[in-house]
Amino acid sequence: MPHADIETKTKFQNICVYCGSSGRAPDVYKDAAVLMGKILGEAGHTLVYGGGSVGLMGLVANSTLSNGGTAIGIIPRHIEAREIGHPDLTELHVVDSMHVRKQMMVDRSDAFIILPGGIGTMDEFFEIMTWRQLGLHDKPIVIVNVNGYWTTIIETLEVMVREKFLRQEDRDTVMVVERPEDVLEALQIAPREMLDPKTKWI
Repeated sequence: MPHADIETKTKFQNICVYCGSSGRAPDVYKDAAVLMGKILGEAGHTLVYGGGSVGLMGLVANSTLSNGGTAIGIIPRHIEAREIGHPDLTELHVVDSMHVRKQMMVDRSDAFIILPGGIGTMDEFFEIMTWRQLGLHDKPIVIVNVNGYWTTIIETLEVMVREKFLRQEDRDTVMVVERPEDVLEALQIAPREMLDPKTKWI
């Protein structure tokens, strides 16, 4: 195992992956989810994710598990009742609401990876970025811009900075890579300092 992987595992054992639950996504995104899981599993990380067995969520979980990692799923009861909860995880927590799910995922994670997904993934990304801006956590956030999927969102963040609705320092807390292979290296150099939330609009 490369030295960088050992350091990453020590600092960021539990890595949360936000990604889509759609099984209709093109293969380029499915392949990226499988590769992300393989990288996490081979490096001995624990995946924290939404607990589903479908779409990119299911692929990243299966790949993490089949490559030697562990996986913690956190799923709301109303979604688990639709029989899409993953049955073979290391841990599956069935919770009462989306709010509990989100909080538990943050509490159990040391870093966050954003793979392609829909409005749920976008919601999770913006919430975890907002929580960092507010000083509620100092954990790294890495967008994996597979096939340019998140380019327009990244450009929107730049517009927010230009128009003074977002500080450059807050924008810089989110790292962007193009490939899953670059995620663990990005975590090594991700900013960890807490910003003073009282000055976030200055």
